Amino acid sequence: MTLSQIFAFAILTGMMGLFVWGRLRYDLVALLALLAGIACGIVPPDKAFSGFGDDIVVIVASALLVSAAVARSGIVETLLRPIGPHLSSTDAQVIVLVGCVTALSAFIKNIGALAMFMPVAFQLARRHGTAPSALLMPMAFGSLLGGLITLIGTSPNVIVSRMRADIIGQPFAMFDFAPVGLGIAVAGVIVLAFGYRLLPKGRKGTPSIDAAFNIEGYTTEAIVPKGSPSVGKTPADIERFGEGDVDVTTIIRGRRRVSPSDSTVIEADDRILLEGSPERLERVVAAAGLKLSRDHAEPGRSEAADEIGVMEAVVTGDSALVDQSALQARLYERYQMNVLAISRRGQRITNRLRTIKFQAGDVVVLQGNLKHLPETLGELRLLPLAERDIRLGTGRRGFIPLLILAGAMALAAFHLVPVSIAFFGAAVLLILSRALTMREAYSYIEWPILIMLGALIPVSDAIRTTGGTELIASWLASSAHNLPPLGALALMLVAAMAVTPFLNNAATVLVMAPVGAGLATHLGFRPDAFLMAVAIGAACDFLTPIGHQCNTLVMGPGGYRFGDYWRLGLPLSLTVIAVGVPLIAFVWPL
Repeated sequence: MTLSQIFAFAILTGMMGLFVWGRLRYDLVALLALLAGIACGIVPPDKAFSGFGDDIVVIVASALLVSAAVARSGIVETLLRPIGPHLSSTDAQVIVLVGCVTALSAFIKNIGALAMFMPVAFQLARRHGTAPSALLMPMAFGSLLGGLITLIGTSPNVIVSRMRADIIGQPFAMFDFAPVGLGIAVAGVIVLAFGYRLLPKGRKGTPSIDAAFNIEGYTTEAIVPKGSPSVGKTPADIERFGEGDVDVTTIIRGRRRVSPSDSTVIEADDRILLEGSPERLERVVAAAGLKLSRDHAEPGRSEAADEIGVMEAVVTGDSALVDQSALQARLYERYQMNVLAISRRGQRITNRLRTIKFQAGDVVVLQGNLKHLPETLGELRLLPLAERDIRLGTGRRGFIPLLILAGAMALAAFHLVPVSIAFFGAAVLLILSRALTMREAYSYIEWPILIMLGALIPVSDAIRTTGGTELIASWLASSAHNLPPLGALALMLVAAMAVTPFLNNAATVLVMAPVGAGLATHLGFRPDAFLMAVAIGAACDFLTPIGHQCNTLVMGPGGYRFGDYWRLGLPLSLTVIAVGVPLIAFVWPL
């Protein structure tokens, strides 16, 4: 073993130890590994930061933005609304939710697909009395399975494609993962459809910040524009979009108020007062084709769109707004601020928002320039609430994100442009179409993941160039020497599965992909099957809540404990091995 190899293994061992220790953030561990590599001389200074410009980083960042835009579009709610009332049994809910998450994860980042369906799962659980713990973990595991189907479904696929390009000069294409990934995903969904019964019953999730606020229903005012699908409908039709959580309290037609009833017909230019949570109100306004009523046009038309946002605040007793309405206080003229909704405990609001006189204790949703809103709230003696995601007044872009995503995938699938260019272009178009603002785009990018990738790519290359991966491969080859070809392939898959909870799935591929290719060479096999085994193994951590963000995301809301994951994860992992190994060998002959 050379001195360079000793340094490489020392850095790799130290990095794994710090990952397992868990006291330092994984992005900091990656930066320390890069610094150590530079100090030891195994990472040349001129290559130290090459990872941050790698296609992997561009693809992962762009895919996160595309996922966020699709999630915000409201398409999921629109497509599932007709079948929602029919999903009364837990079996049906698990099959539909897991199937949908798995399918969607093939085309957007798996954590984005999971985040889109979690609110739907909570709605179904609340409506039919299902325990959320029966739904969330199967959905998280389904999102990991769906990510196996395409190049962009999960980070390990993107990284192993780049590794293949380095090794044999040709990356994996967009749908090269589909034959194996689809087979594993179908088998996995079948296991999850029955296996959810292995999970403990009666677990309660961690209360969300929304539950901590416990704010009674907000009231907002919406206009029915000409051509809206709500024209000619009844108030009950509009309330259905809120799935029982939004009420039509009053209809203002000209100068008179109309009490909503089953015989009331909505007309164009009606002003409708809606009561519910901000999330539900936003959904109803979008789905019913309504337009929020503002004192004036949306503020800041002359300013950058990403500077306009909303905040929640409480009217204090010494606020200048007490006993004044928004019209009397001239909120827009003086502060370029609109009142979008008001919550008044113990009282239903039936007048136009602009005429409501504020009282101490009112909770309001205000829209304005986010640079100036905190200062304005202080001047008006309004107490800002803890930050949470309020989308009321931000609007939706319907099918635009889905069309842009389809275009990017088509360009990549037909090799018209590289994957990195296709998804970078998609991200830029989404921002240009205002499906996301620049402020939102920066917030949706998972910077720690990108930092870790950028730092570990040169370290991974250094382990390979020093001959370290060849050394590990020769050790594995000696262990696999007496195994049949499928046994050697299974060994590589299990090794990647075993390492990923401790290294993070992206780091696992960066370390294990060169090892897999080296093992294939030592055994006289083609590298493709072993690279595919590494990608699948790294993406399939079903045994712990820490190996993948999807598993971590459902832990609190589902009320799961660390030891709960193996109950469902172990049979699913065995299924992946049993189905995946022969499928890989069949599709990618050894």
